[in-house]
Amino acid sequence: MRRHLSILVTALMALLVSGCTLAPKYIRPDAPVPARWPEYTAEVQSMAGSPTDSSAIAHADSIPAEPETGLPPLAEFLPDVRLQELIDLALANNRDLRIAALNVERAREMFHIQRNELLPSIQGAGYVSRQHDPATVSGTGAELTSEYHTVELGIASWEIDFFGRVRSLKNAALEQYLATAEARRAAQLSLQSQVAAAWLVLASDRDFQALADSTLASQQAGYTMMVRRVEVGMGSEIDLRRAQTGVDAARDAVSRARLAVEQDRNALDLLAGAPVPARLLPEGWASIQMPRDIAVGLSSTVLLARPDVMAAEHQLMAATANMGAARAAFFPRISLTSLLGTASNALSGLFESDSGSWTFSGSAAMPIFDARTFAAAKATTANRNLILAQYEKTIQTAFREVCDALAVQATIDGQMAARQSWAEASGETYRLALERYDTGLDSYLSVLDAQRSYFAVQQSVIATRLAKYANLVNLYAILGGGDA
Repeated sequence: MRRHLSILVTALMALLVSGCTLAPKYIRPDAPVPARWPEYTAEVQSMAGSPTDSSAIAHADSIPAEPETGLPPLAEFLPDVRLQELIDLALANNRDLRIAALNVERAREMFHIQRNELLPSIQGAGYVSRQHDPATVSGTGAELTSEYHTVELGIASWEIDFFGRVRSLKNAALEQYLATAEARRAAQLSLQSQVAAAWLVLASDRDFQALADSTLASQQAGYTMMVRRVEVGMGSEIDLRRAQTGVDAARDAVSRARLAVEQDRNALDLLAGAPVPARLLPEGWASIQMPRDIAVGLSSTVLLARPDVMAAEHQLMAATANMGAARAAFFPRISLTSLLGTASNALSGLFESDSGSWTFSGSAAMPIFDARTFAAAKATTANRNLILAQYEKTIQTAFREVCDALAVQATIDGQMAARQSWAEASGETYRLALERYDTGLDSYLSVLDAQRSYFAVQQSVIATRLAKYANLVNLYAILGGGDA
């Protein structure tokens, strides 16, 4: 009998594995964005690799189902070894990333719990009972004490998943786990880009601090010279006060620059999750290796490999699997109980050869009318449509982010060239204003105005350089990054 029972259990498990499922087949939806990036200028065209027709791009079909990837690894994109070491430090210590990793671990174990619902649960149990009946009810006319012992091992209420309810729930849990894993990857990519951007900001602010220090030294030298000119009667009191305002403005700029540098260091400490060693910090733009340009390519299919897009798609798959579980609720739920054991009226006889016992039972619960079942099926369909809209919105947001970054890439070099030329012209204007003042052809007010303009333009050059490379780091991240 035990052999027959074993064969029956094996057959039921095989039927479970090959049984039907009522979940709709998942097909990746068409992405609601153009198949190619917009063509902003010839610079974008050359970066993409080949000429394109902008009108064709504007009317392109949606992107294909399979993503294209081709971004360089992070170490190639960010060649500065100090920055690489700083990113590794952040990956090891950042608390937000640690929380994301723990969420993945929790989701994985929740999936294991749901997956194991497909397997029978083997349980062991032992029972003992003693019962005393008085002579008036014993049926023998004498007092009767009875004793019963049993030990059992087997399957208790195992649901046979004929209609795929348990498998649908397992698939939904798997997709939730995969979505959480993609969310962790998105958090890691975001952390890497934040660290790189903060590191570049520190380099920029240290350049600004050096500019402010040199400007202050120049203004103090000018003020000292103006004091001497006033003492010998060659300068006016108003020119002296104007020179003093230049010194005070430069001192204010120095204070603000030092504050910005300290705040940048604090930001890096927070991102790294630990104090950042001074050897990993940049002294300025001249001391760092710049991020390298990346080939974006023409196709926007790279978006499908973005962690947030993949996480949204896994959520959509989970919602689709939940629809299968809701549909299976309309069909019978069949459960099996099977126990093998021994029984005896004495503890010493439990394991004798003739004490074997077995129990086999099955049950089926068929829903006749339950309004909640219909509502649950409609709710899972509505939830799937909601998550589909969120998935499409995620792709559209990603496309817009990349387009914005490409627009910056297409124009930033022109801005940089214009501002560098402007800075050179402002510097020459400042030099000529000093000469005119020294020869008595102009007032010191012209010198002060020229100096302020020169200082502001130099600041704009530093800011534009930062904008260029910070945008490049952002572009790498929003394209989905490369292998670390």
